Amino acid sequence: MFSLQNKTAVVTGAASGIGAAIAECFAKAGATVWVVDRNETDGRLVADKIKGKFCALDVSSEADFAKAAQTIGRVDVLANVAGIGHVGTLLHTKAADIDRLYATNVRGVFNGCKAFVPGMLERRSGSVVNMASIAGVAGLRDRVAYSASKSAVVGLTKAMAMDHSHTGVRFNAICPGRVETPFVTARVKEYPDPEAAYREMCATQLTGRMVKPEEVAAAALYLAADESAMVTGSALMIDGGWGAGK
Repeated sequence: MFSLQNKTAVVTGAASGIGAAIAECFAKAGATVWVVDRNETDGRLVADKIKGKFCALDVSSEADFAKAAQTIGRVDVLANVAGIGHVGTLLHTKAADIDRLYATNVRGVFNGCKAFVPGMLERRSGSVVNMASIAGVAGLRDRVAYSASKSAVVGLTKAMAMDHSHTGVRFNAICPGRVETPFVTARVKEYPDPEAAYREMCATQLTGRMVKPEEVAAAALYLAADESAMVTGSALMIDGGWGAGK
């Protein structure tokens, strides 16, 4: 396992799903982990489980992040994982839907970087891992607002990598396919035929199953660790082959 010994990591959206898996993975690798989420109840449970620390904030709030930066101090690894979804074509998507997704999925990444990257740049060391999606590199049906927001995350990541390429601070994105999180499992149960819906979702990936949160976390650990020093500006696909063209 790659080591994060003597490093402090911040993981947003860490109260459940991919964020919780990343927080646990980072803790096992030796990092002091700050679990950041607006869900204080579940966030504290995750923090207690991994012997980490908890900070409550809304990622869409620049002011919340500014306060968090004062509380947390030095950060070596920032994983911007918090995100929300929306289903709908152009005809079924309202301007308010776009605004809501951008507030969390895009401005959440921007706010996190604004709060913690300046300190990394001063120390000329740090790794930022932004959670994008297969939707950030390939158009998905019925996901206009979501695809737009995740494409923005990929673009933001690459632009920051270009701007700060010689500082020792790295910026990368992860683009998962469908991940079998509690959120996705709950959505599957809402279909008239949950078993058929589950099979269809699994079939999207060439491997015939959904991605596990722990598999995304392993990728995040690699990008966070010093062993990936030559990786910046990348959009790493963890999608079971979905992006290959199926």
